[in-house]
Amino acid sequence: MPVKNVAKAVAKEMKGGIRRKSTRPVKVVKSYKEPTEADIVDSSTGSARSSGVQAEVFDDQGKPPTRNKKGELVFKDHPEFRPNLTPKQVMQRGSFGGTYFRSIYSSVTGVKYDGAEVIKEFPLDWFEGLNLKKDVLAQNYDIKRNMYKAECGGDLNMWEGNGWIADIDPYGWFMWYCRFFQGRRCSDDERQIARGNGVMGQKGRWRNNLVNKLLARSGSGSEEDMEAALDDHSISPKVRQLLQHWGYRLTLEDLKAAAKRK
Repeated sequence: MPVKNVAKAVAKEMKGGIRRKSTRPVKVVKSYKEPTEADIVDSSTGSARSSGVQAEVFDDQGKPPTRNKKGELVFKDHPEFRPNLTPKQVMQRGSFGGTYFRSIYSSVTGVKYDGAEVIKEFPLDWFEGLNLKKDVLAQNYDIKRNMYKAECGGDLNMWEGNGWIADIDPYGWFMWYCRFFQGRRCSDDERQIARGNGVMGQKGRWRNNLVNKLLARSGSGSEEDMEAALDDHSISPKVRQLLQHWGYRLTLEDLKAAAKRK
């Protein structure tokens, strides 16, 4: 189905259709949960700002990423940023308790956002096979919707209160990533890339947290033992879920490379 038909598809998925105009306030019951690493701060200042980040969208567009032999996504204009999950993969694998693109009120922009309207800017195939009401637009966080059946994080209010939300991406980092992946470039890219790398980059805190836990459970340290530990999702499911939300899944190749650096 062409992307331009996304509006019809969303309307069909939502019971009773989408109301473009309503006098009823948007009800926000429970926000999507992001990681709890409260030490991820605004890298442009080194501290949190309560008013949010003011950013500007550039006219220039980035080219679509390619994949290298390791399966990493390579953005030609930002080679330092190497996630290995596309936004579509993040959604399809089961993320955010089904709530990421719920309807919200942003205290940064002072605007109410209808989630069903927001997702129309993204390709329809990103949501193919998903139940939009339960997997994408849900107001209540459902742990069963997550890949690793684990809940991670603080809510949107916490992220707004710490000044980490930019006015152009009121939903947060993953919204930025969706748009960056699609080619949008803005004045907030360096900050958001630094935040992402701080979580899931080669030196990222939470990627290495998972690496250390897996290596500790790898017995002899053989490739076979490392692979067994990697496939055992009972080992640190929260951190695995967290990393997925930030566009990364630990691979055996990355685990082996990390073991050699120890």
